[in-house]
This record gives sequence, structure tokens and C-alpha cells, in this order.
Amino acid sequence: MLDQILSLDTELLIFLNGLGSERYDGLWLTITKQLYWTPFFLFLLFFIYKKLGGKQTLYFILAIAVLITFTDQATNLFKNGFQRLRPCSNPEINTIIRVVQSRSSFSFFSGHASNSMAVATFMYCVMHRHNKYGYMLFLWPLVFAYSRIYLGLHYPIDILCGYLFGIFSGYLVFKIYQTVQKKYFPLFNF
Repeated sequence: MLDQILSLDTELLIFLNGLGSERYDGLWLTITKQLYWTPFFLFLLFFIYKKLGGKQTLYFILAIAVLITFTDQATNLFKNGFQRLRPCSNPEINTIIRVVQSRSSFSFFSGHASNSMAVATFMYCVMHRHNKYGYMLFLWPLVFAYSRIYLGLHYPIDILCGYLFGIFSGYLVFKIYQTVQKKYFPLFNF
């Protein structure tokens, strides 16, 4: 059963990765780098500051830092535990897929997918009452993580499991954040 799932995962990777072309490689290389998302993050930070105020924004940033640290470290534990080769490093398929970028670390599960989905989930849980378009935050992890398939760095299951772990960790940190907020800042309602 597991072999069949992994075979389907590889077939889906080959299909999705094969949709790319050299013409768009530069775009996807830009999308995959967190640094280029800085204007988006600054916009979100400004929005959060306007809605929550200075002190609450600092607590919010602290919670995001804890969340990213937790998610990133858990991702590394999984990667080193499973030791699944990245598509770009897998000799069985790296000659038939488009390898736009290479990494030597392991693949399962995607840190890009888990971190971005964790942050989007946390932000949505905190901010959905303040903005009816909060669900749009989830477009960021979808595009961000797809870049990893496009570049030949992750299998679709790596992305899916990263998303699931990100949702779990984002919601968990939100519940902790919410509990701390209610205990120490009872007038601040979530």
C-alpha cells in the first residue's frame, strides 16, 4: 500500500514538475525565497499593528517567532528521521524531471509548506474577526509550497504533510496564545 502511494506521489510530481518551462524558472526561483516576500510580511505587520496596537503586535510577533522555531525544528526532526531523498537527489527520477534547483538535505516533509501554513493558520485564527478576507492568507502557502515541486525539491506528499503539520502547529500555538491573552489581557477578546 505504501509503495503504491509513493509511486502515485512520484507520478504526480513528474506531471506537476513537467508543467514548468525555462521561461518561468526565474519567477519560481524568486517565489521560493523568503527574502522576496518581505514586502508582503511588512504589509501584514502594518495591518496587524493597526488592528491590535503596539503592545499586542509585539506579543503577536513573539508568538510567530515561537511558532516558526517549533515548526522548523519539528520539520528537521522528521526530515532526519525519514531521510527521504529529494526528487532532485533521487537517481531514479532526477534525470526525468526538471531540476531547477538542488539541495542535499532530505525531503519529507517540506519546511516551506509547514512554516508558511503554520503562520497563515495562526494569523487567520488571530485576525479573521478583523478582516473578512483573512482566508486569502492561505494563497501564500499554496503558491510558496508549489514552487518547491516546480523546482524539483519536494514531492506532493512532502507538501501535503507539511501543510497538515503547519495547520496543526499554527492552531496549537494560537490556542496557547489565546489562553495567555485571556489570562493576562482579559479585555482583549478573541
